[in-house]
Amino acid sequence: MAQNTRSADLDFAADLFKAADKMRGGLEPSEYKHVALGLIFLKYISEAFQAMYDQLSEDEFADPEDPEEYLAENVFWVPETARWSHIQKNARSENIGKIIDDAMEAIEAEPTNETLKGVLPKNYARPTLDKTMLGELVDLFSNIKMHDSADRARDLLGRVYEYFISGFASAEGKRGGEFFTPRSVVRTLVEMLEPYQGRVYDPCCGSGGMFIQSEKFIEEHGGNPLNLSVYGQEINHTTWRLAKMNLAVHGIDAAIEWDSAGSFHKDAHPGLKADYILANPPFNISDWGGDRLTEDDRWQYGIPPKGNANFAWIQHIIHHLAPRGHAGVVLANGSMSSQASGEGEIRKHLIEEDRVDCMVAMPGQLFYSTQIPVCLWILSRDKSANGFRDRRGEVLFIDARNIGHMVDRVRREFSDENIEKIAGTYRRWRAKPETLEEKGWEAYADVQGFCKSEDLEIIRKYDHVLTPGRYVGAAEVEADNVPFADRFQSLSAKLDRQFSTALSLEADIRLGLAGVQEND
Repeated sequence: MAQNTRSADLDFAADLFKAADKMRGGLEPSEYKHVALGLIFLKYISEAFQAMYDQLSEDEFADPEDPEEYLAENVFWVPETARWSHIQKNARSENIGKIIDDAMEAIEAEPTNETLKGVLPKNYARPTLDKTMLGELVDLFSNIKMHDSADRARDLLGRVYEYFISGFASAEGKRGGEFFTPRSVVRTLVEMLEPYQGRVYDPCCGSGGMFIQSEKFIEEHGGNPLNLSVYGQEINHTTWRLAKMNLAVHGIDAAIEWDSAGSFHKDAHPGLKADYILANPPFNISDWGGDRLTEDDRWQYGIPPKGNANFAWIQHIIHHLAPRGHAGVVLANGSMSSQASGEGEIRKHLIEEDRVDCMVAMPGQLFYSTQIPVCLWILSRDKSANGFRDRRGEVLFIDARNIGHMVDRVRREFSDENIEKIAGTYRRWRAKPETLEEKGWEAYADVQGFCKSEDLEIIRKYDHVLTPGRYVGAAEVEADNVPFADRFQSLSAKLDRQFSTALSLEADIRLGLAGVQEND
């Protein structure tokens, strides 16, 4: 898709979100989120159904009333009373809430829509939901125009759905971080790992953003999304429902499972060995039930502390990596240096076993839920595999703490150029000389203050601490062309002033102490 079309879609989605947000009145964003997203989903599957219906109607050998015809094309069958035309016609009815609930029930009841069972919201008829507002919302979403093709219309609806998830995450603040990973972080991981084909897994998938960006990456690079198999698990049932709808709106067929016990205690994909794992686990979670898993086979590098799940997540992820698999994990910065409760020993074993490929220090204020800075762990089962340069015994450190721009007073985002600076550095570091030549890339080189490729001997000297700032050094300061003699004179004068201030402070302190002594 052309860049200007994508920008126009985002502008349209932003305007639509502002209009919809004005309608919520006294409803909390966490409640209104499900109202709005459920309606967008309903419109999406109705539009997809109608496009397929029209296509089948033109085929003399097809039956547009046969649900199996739609199943074969990965399109949901939508009963007549659940189609958007019926919803729109009754938008001003006092029974609009029940009409929408009945539509959701009818869609789930269709045998061919098995994957939607228990997923769709069905509480639009509740007395506390203003029916006038609901009708206005239906009218608003009815104005999502059909474009030159049904595919463009569905693509636009997908972008609208994704933007609304982002908007509600922002409105919910800390709670929003429970289901949404910022696009800047997800895109950076995806561009670094380049998941072209194979199995991709997220053990704490939230609303499914990692999968959607992986599919977009493939499409933008001329690949086939059907070559990617998607697996995930989510502990929060409400968030799991969001993920199922989000993936359906984007046309992604995924094995996303929900279980209240979570990935540690009831792994939904115990035998899975994934080619790519992308995950943003909850930061520093303390109540993960580690005391019940001390003998678990996943803890190959050490038993994770009971009070922090960071290294449980890392080891769970490595356990699920295929022999040549790569993973990208978002963790709190403490994971890079903590020595508490055996974390330092686990990190040491990970490094000595050559599982750590790259560490990226990210800036603060990227997340809706917290302003603390985070880091990216890029992990590998085999650092010489998949046609890459043999980087065994080395780790790439990237310090990206000063990258990005503020979109408002509390949140930072990455531009495409920012993401390429990080991901491109990693790709060039991994690339063989012939790959560099083929793609026209410059060879990797250390950049003071930004990136450094370091070997294990040096990392050992730093007690296996992985904080990039320790390795990349300070950024070079551009010369200001001031003659040395002038600079020396200026610095000398400044030092004299500081000495004078120090003497004055010393005299004041001694005078104060003398007064204290006299009072005693």
